[in-house]
Amino acid sequence: MRAEIRERRDDFVTELPDGDKNLAFSVAPSPLAALFKPGKTVAGYIPVGSEADPARLLQAAENADCVTALPHVTSIAAPMRFLKWNTADSLKDGPFGLLQPAETNPEIKPDIILVPLIAFDRALNRLGQGAGHYDRALALLDGAIAIGIAWSVQEEDSLAVDAWDIPLDAILTEKEWIVR
Repeated sequence: MRAEIRERRDDFVTELPDGDKNLAFSVAPSPLAALFKPGKTVAGYIPVGSEADPARLLQAAENADCVTALPHVTSIAAPMRFLKWNTADSLKDGPFGLLQPAETNPEIKPDIILVPLIAFDRALNRLGQGAGHYDRALALLDGAIAIGIAWSVQEEDSLAVDAWDIPLDAILTEKEWIVR
């Protein structure tokens, strides 16, 4: 299923006109912008391949005087940490083709997490890469608001969920803001 959805996402992004690509995720919708309060910590990610890119959302958070962070991964089994980072900082190569902050950056607890995904459904379930990094991190970050960032083509009618799967609080696509 993951391979099929990645291929569908790749095709969608390849065929998307440049103007639409440039507009996608360029402005935080008002429900998200309202969360960007001074001093809040907003974690994002650096996209891999055709993943939706939250870079301008992170920039909007910085412009609203939020602290920003990115995930730092060392292996499949090790817990993912969030390290302080801003859009002017350089990135280091990490495992699985990830770009991430230097290991020496301070670890911080996000208030809001912009989460990548392979697929989602209207019940706010997400299908991730399969290693469980985000589910484990979200389970430990009680009270953090998790917002999936995805292309609309990644939506499925329903996803099978396991007991450890953590539903998202909202999903942002290039077309809409989805909440329950």
